[in-house]
Amino acid sequence: MSAGLTLKKDLAKILLYSLLSLFLIPVFTYWFAQYVENKQDEKFIAYVSQEISSDGKLTADEKFQQQEFFRLYPPSKICDNSSVEANDYRARVCAPYSDNWQFIMARKVAAWTITGGAVLLLTVFLLGAFAFLNEKAQYLSFVTGWRVLTFSCAAGTIAQGAMLMWLSFWITAYFMNRYSVKLIAVAVIFVAIAVFYVIVSIFKRVKNDHQIQGELISEQAAPGLWQRIRDLATRLKTAAPDNIVAGIDANFFVTESPLNVSGRSLRGRSLFISIPLLRLLSQSEADAVLAHELAHFRGGDTANSAALGPKLAQYDQYCFEMRSAHVPTVFYLMCLYRMIFEIASARNSRDREFLADRIAAKIIAPAAVTHSLIKIAAYANYRNEIENQLFSRNERQGSSLGIAQFVASGLHPYARSSDFLTTMKHASVPHPYDSHPKMTERMENVGHIIAETGYGAIVTSVPEKTWAADIQTADEIEARLWTSYEEDFSQAHEHSLAYRYEPANEEEQALVLRYFPPVEFSLKEGKAIQVTYAGWILPDETEPVSWDRVATYEYEDGMMSDVLTIKHPEKGMLGAKSTKVKLPGIKKVREEFKNVSGHYWHRHQVMRHQQASS
Repeated sequence: MSAGLTLKKDLAKILLYSLLSLFLIPVFTYWFAQYVENKQDEKFIAYVSQEISSDGKLTADEKFQQQEFFRLYPPSKICDNSSVEANDYRARVCAPYSDNWQFIMARKVAAWTITGGAVLLLTVFLLGAFAFLNEKAQYLSFVTGWRVLTFSCAAGTIAQGAMLMWLSFWITAYFMNRYSVKLIAVAVIFVAIAVFYVIVSIFKRVKNDHQIQGELISEQAAPGLWQRIRDLATRLKTAAPDNIVAGIDANFFVTESPLNVSGRSLRGRSLFISIPLLRLLSQSEADAVLAHELAHFRGGDTANSAALGPKLAQYDQYCFEMRSAHVPTVFYLMCLYRMIFEIASARNSRDREFLADRIAAKIIAPAAVTHSLIKIAAYANYRNEIENQLFSRNERQGSSLGIAQFVASGLHPYARSSDFLTTMKHASVPHPYDSHPKMTERMENVGHIIAETGYGAIVTSVPEKTWAADIQTADEIEARLWTSYEEDFSQAHEHSLAYRYEPANEEEQALVLRYFPPVEFSLKEGKAIQVTYAGWILPDETEPVSWDRVATYEYEDGMMSDVLTIKHPEKGMLGAKSTKVKLPGIKKVREEFKNVSGHYWHRHQVMRHQQASS
């Protein structure tokens, strides 16, 4: 399925959910209130007409006039009538909090909520369309959308919550002539929690410092590189970066957002350079990359991203909170706007990348831009392939993996392979902040297209001079960063093995136990239930109920005793077999038991899935 079709389906899905979350409760409330009012009006008019008809003191004309009046102004309509002669009638049926008053108010609140939802939905589309204009419009759109949506959705949640609580009483009261205290209590608790999360989460702040794995490069450590960057900035008529950070990631980028580098907080303009890529690129090719990045400074891209970044993070955090709290009245509409905004942002990002490439081609050379694109894409794809191969291995690896050596020694043979051309056909240059266009589109943009058959020769060409050689501390920095990176990689790989191993031997068992040790939960009367990687060891049992014998399980909180119901894969006389286990005294650690059980059961499912797919 194409990415465009997938995006359309996702948008349609989110739009449908948004419509349901905005209108389902208020439309139902409006219908229910209208339905009951009509029924009550019919009963009232029938009763009053009978009373008037049987009144011997009235003439036929008086009877007709009074009956016509009540037909025109039944209880559902008289409350909005201000005529003096209807004062007594209005006072009797429109008293605050009376049944008739409640239904009229419910219908009005529902109508206003529906209108407000329609206006809010239209606002989302208008703000989304505005974001397509330019970067400034994007910023204004998002800031406005963020505030309008959060406070409007909060108001909508309160209104829908009130309707839900009202419905929880009146639906059963009207149709069954009784009401459920439990249903009302559940509705009240649900609404109270939702409103609490909606309001509190608006003011929750998000930490915005980006953690970067790298080290600062001083001017003394790389005087030639610093001077070259300043010269390029001067030619581009923009200020040079305040900080240069060197790392081993397979990309270059600039930012004006706060950065955290090795525990140090950086402010101002920062340029990230990749030492492995600088070793691969000639100075002119690296100049093209640096000019491209500095062009983002000149265009105001980084300033806009720095201003918008914290708000995006806060918005996304708010959406996460609403999803976790199961508040659909907020979550789906905010997701809809976020998706529209992301489409606008991606289009704007493409335009910025194309412009930065053209600027780099103008002040350096189109060929240098194209060559750098090919080399960076080749390195990034091959390194990713090597790391995937290492991570997929089912045996433990030491902390010294030699990823850098693998990539350095294997890149040239890879560039001559048939897999290389297949991969590079759809390659793009990686970037931590933007969605970059495909490499072929960027070549066409700068007017220097290289045939796929020529990619290999470019990648395998060895530059005479590189800017990496100008960084006096490059070797030491690279060694430290690769050591740290490979330690983290090895630890993550080992953790993944704890999910993959059954285990089949003592060594594998020791690793699984390191991450999934037995956890015991005390019960009353000195009993306990234990959760292990193999399954549950139930009270008074010594052997575990294997996870393979658990199709699903349910946990029921109880006043006297919680109950764990284990449903087995095998069938019995009356359906699936099940085991019920009472857990008296577990209340204090109930949530921990649920979390540990779910975590260990999930590990087992991952392990079996891994075995089936290998």
